[in-house]
Amino acid sequence: MSAPPKPEPSKPSNFLRAIIERDLQQGTYAGQHFAGTPGDGTHHAAGPLDAARIRTRFPPEPNGYLHIGHAKSICLNFGLARDYGGACHLRFDDTNPEKEEQEYVDAIVEMVQWLGWSWESELNGAKTTHLYYASSYFDFMYRAAEYLITQGHAYVDEQTPEQMKANRGDFNTPGVNSPYRDLPPEHHLSRLREMRDGRHADGTMVLRAKIDMASPNINLRDPALYRIKHATHHHTGDRWCIYPMYTFAHPIEDALENITHSICTLEFEDQRPFYDWTLERIVPVLRAPQFERAKALVQQIRTQGLEAREAFAQACLRRSDKLFASEPEAQMRALFQRWQREPGAVSQDLEGFFKLLTEQVEQFTPLLAHALDAYEANVFKLPHQHEFGRLNLSYVVTSKRKLKQLVDEAIVDGWDDPRMPTLAGLRRRGYTPASIRKMADDSGASKTSAWLDYEVLDIALRDDLEGQAARAMAVLEPLKLVITNWSEVFGQAEHREACEAPAHPQRPELGQRAMRLGPEVWIEREDFELEPPKGYFRLYPPRADGAGGTTPGNRVRLKYGYVVECTGFETNEAGQVVQVMAQLIPNTKSGTPGADSVKVKGVVTWVACDEAVPAQLRLFDRLFTEEQPDAGGRDPKAVLNPHSRRVVQGYVEPSLAGAAPDQRFQFERHGYFVTDRIDHAPGRAVFNRVTGLKDTRGK
Repeated sequence: MSAPPKPEPSKPSNFLRAIIERDLQQGTYAGQHFAGTPGDGTHHAAGPLDAARIRTRFPPEPNGYLHIGHAKSICLNFGLARDYGGACHLRFDDTNPEKEEQEYVDAIVEMVQWLGWSWESELNGAKTTHLYYASSYFDFMYRAAEYLITQGHAYVDEQTPEQMKANRGDFNTPGVNSPYRDLPPEHHLSRLREMRDGRHADGTMVLRAKIDMASPNINLRDPALYRIKHATHHHTGDRWCIYPMYTFAHPIEDALENITHSICTLEFEDQRPFYDWTLERIVPVLRAPQFERAKALVQQIRTQGLEAREAFAQACLRRSDKLFASEPEAQMRALFQRWQREPGAVSQDLEGFFKLLTEQVEQFTPLLAHALDAYEANVFKLPHQHEFGRLNLSYVVTSKRKLKQLVDEAIVDGWDDPRMPTLAGLRRRGYTPASIRKMADDSGASKTSAWLDYEVLDIALRDDLEGQAARAMAVLEPLKLVITNWSEVFGQAEHREACEAPAHPQRPELGQRAMRLGPEVWIEREDFELEPPKGYFRLYPPRADGAGGTTPGNRVRLKYGYVVECTGFETNEAGQVVQVMAQLIPNTKSGTPGADSVKVKGVVTWVACDEAVPAQLRLFDRLFTEEQPDAGGRDPKAVLNPHSRRVVQGYVEPSLAGAAPDQRFQFERHGYFVTDRIDHAPGRAVFNRVTGLKDTRGK
């Protein structure tokens, strides 16, 4: 007995959730079978009913590393599949061998897993791994290309690239038909096979769809389907020397994987008509069982009464936009134009209408994909594309081309440089998967692109780390503090005073961390001022009081330790303070009965000199100085932040001596840090600052 369906999610609704819930209610994909592996309709028909209520996919092109913008798409696709009892596929859109590398494939797999998502599904007790490659479908794509030629919907164009560009027209000028467009299908089929067999050079020929060179949507002006590229593919080697265009391959990939909701960003909205054209045109080879079902429905309607037949004819008339370039479609268009002029002619023309439709049914699959909706929702079980507004963060560039340029020109130290907006860079910087998922979820899904302040990500990180990151003390800009009365107070110079602090103030189960206070400690250089400004409560030396006397130096508490009073300082030849002297006030140790006997306003963090762990501390800031680095076509390299990376040598408390790589801490006062996952090692402590304790930018 199958498990009861999962309850619908209680997450805030958005337009994508509304679409999915509508499709589930209307049964848009009800009755769909899934064979466990991708394939055409015949392949899937041999499998069981699909236990996944929906199928989504994340389809990266392996030509670079994933960035923060991809995180939004990843979380949407995997999250919606999870919430609605579905499956999400990870598919590599590897149709361009010149830009794709195995390194990028491996990095993408690693980052999706790091974010916490899996492309494995367990439905009806069966576990299936949905990791796929577009290149695995090249055979079917080529088969579809030949089918389009034989049906008169594609042709091989031998114009030069410059001629094709000139003849395409623009938004104000319609395009011009290629002189090769109307040659017989046999000619184009022969030419395509020559292309496939490597008999022509790169750029000499392309296979184009035959749609409409006067379309106001320039994407429908006979777009390219295949181009020649004599290049070795990372997955298929040298088997192919022609490769499908992304816009042709992508919808086919979705259909072969039985994707229901193809979710992408808004820049693909203008491509949706071609997405639909491609799938609806190749229905006879893509969805053979569903095609037979549609033909049977048409024949059934044809035998019904006048009212039913006329209603179906009117449904076809309403979708006359689905008639394109073939001769049978031109005949149907003329018939529809007559009906629009003479509404009463519909009943007179029904016999001719059904005869044309059934005798040339392969030419009318785009029309039937919509006109049959009243009889069976989504009769061909085709995926649908839905666009959402992409995620843009301030001070970030998400163009893979521009990011690759930063890497290639050594402006950054690789794709995982902690200043990069790549997921690998964010991971190395110290951001957590939970914080990135939260930012993606909180940004929602809408039909408009929006800019978010980078601080949104930092807030999500602080929310995640506040309750889990262990605390520690660190000194980033060390200045030595010498307690001059140490031996006097404790009886011997060798004495070390045991101090302790909670590993986390709200999580007592994590225990205490131990440190030992000695006569010399490192403090932050900013915790001492010769001439303190108003409101400064940290260390400063004795000063003349203006009446001939001297005001004592200021007192502060060494956190978790004693109160000390500044008594003096030493400078080097350049006049720089190199050492501060102080006296310890007895009986003021934190946690003891006399701790509050001396009131102070300042508390400073410290690390004892004789047990401090030397550490390299990498302090990162925004990579660019402008909120929108490439706005208006600007080269983002023109607004690089020269202070985006600063490295200091400091000290951390002894509890961090055994810290493992990729471990996060809150350094008291300084913010959140992580041990570098690459460079940190025993005897070589390296910490990256992820973010401060609060946003101080602009303050």
